[in-house]
This record gives sequence, C-alpha cells and structure tokens, in this order.
Amino acid sequence: MRSPVFKAEFYGPMRERRTQLMTIEDMQPAVYRVLLQFIYTDSLPDMKDLVEDVNCEMIRHLLVAADRYALDRLKLICQSILAENLNVMTVATTLALAYQHNCNMLQDVCLEYITSSDVMDAVAATEGYKNLRTTCPSALADAFEKTMKLRRT
Repeated sequence: MRSPVFKAEFYGPMRERRTQLMTIEDMQPAVYRVLLQFIYTDSLPDMKDLVEDVNCEMIRHLLVAADRYALDRLKLICQSILAENLNVMTVATTLALAYQHNCNMLQDVCLEYITSSDVMDAVAATEGYKNLRTTCPSALADAFEKTMKLRRT
C-alpha cells in the first residue's frame, strides 16, 4: 500500500476490533475520492484551471490528507501545484498551511513570493494574512528576517 497509515489501520493489531466499515472523520467526500484515486492509480484526476479557488482549495485539502496518511509523493505534488499558483490572495493561507504540515519547499516559495516582490502591502490586506498573524506568527518572523537579509545585500 502507498500509505503506511492505512496499512496499519487495515492490517495492524487493532484490525480485529474494527467493523467492516471504517469512518473517515474531518474529510470531505470529494477529497477522499481523489485521495483514493491517487492511492490506487498514483495519479490525480484531470483538474483543469487550477487557478480557480475551488481547485486550489481541493489541493489544500489533499495536502492535509496526504500529510495525515503519510503519502509523501502526493504531498510533494500538492506543494508543487500550490507553489505554481500563488498569488496575493492565496500566499498567506498557503504559507500557514505549509507551516502547519511541515512543507519546507512550499514555505520557501511563499516567503520568496512575499519578500521578493512589491506585494507585501497587498498581502497584508488579505484575510489570509490576518489569520496567519494569529495562527502562525513564526511565518511572519521568517518573512521579516528574509526581508532584512535582502535589504543588507
């Protein structure tokens, strides 16, 4: 199996206590369907126009699921898609997600986006930034440090 978490749940010592049904909490059915498709086929469904909010939101949820079920390849794919589709409205939310799920590559891309262009004021005006300030202040500290390093060079 691609997921060591599923393997432990289905074949581990606790399997005898489980019924035939397994309830997955805290995941939308559409996200779970895509997760299962990836597990069985090692590919994502065709998701055209990933710039659309609905698809970016799906990728965010998939990244969370990939982290939860230790699907490293899916997690990398989701990070890559989110990194390619960053914009002023999504970068703060994506940065918070990257910190919450230990996505170092995605953290770097988001910090680079925020600090290397003149978008900081626009980013600071978004709801995602307001959430980032309260949920992940270390991300803002990293952005500040990166900005200071860039100014010194």
